Amino acid sequence: MVVGLAWLLERRELLAHSIPAQVIQVAAALLMIAARVTFGVRSFHAAANPTQGGLVTHGPYSWLRHPIYAAILYFIWSTAVDHRSVQSVAAALLVTAGACVRMYAEESLLLTTYPEYAAYRARTARVIPFVL
Repeated sequence: MVVGLAWLLERRELLAHSIPAQVIQVAAALLMIAARVTFGVRSFHAAANPTQGGLVTHGPYSWLRHPIYAAILYFIWSTAVDHRSVQSVAAALLVTAGACVRMYAEESLLLTTYPEYAAYRARTARVIPFVL
């Protein structure tokens, strides 16, 4: 994920230019903030343990199992589509691949730590409400 983000930053393609893409990026940033505040203090450091402190299923987590990753993906894909370059799409694919690896790893941990996670997973979208 970091490589894709750094690539976009180095190319000066991290921020979108068009108004619709900028609106998506602002919404993504707000989703990120809401998810981090809901998740609590444990989400504000690099070594955050998603299984520590109880299962969070309220706030943005009532619609998405991974609102922080979703916010990153919404932000990155809005810029990739906005810039329409092969490099920005490649960078977005790198970020997406990294996010997928992390989501699957975290879900494996959560399933073993919290038996109720299976029911939560069955009723809650991973990153796109009502779709995925």
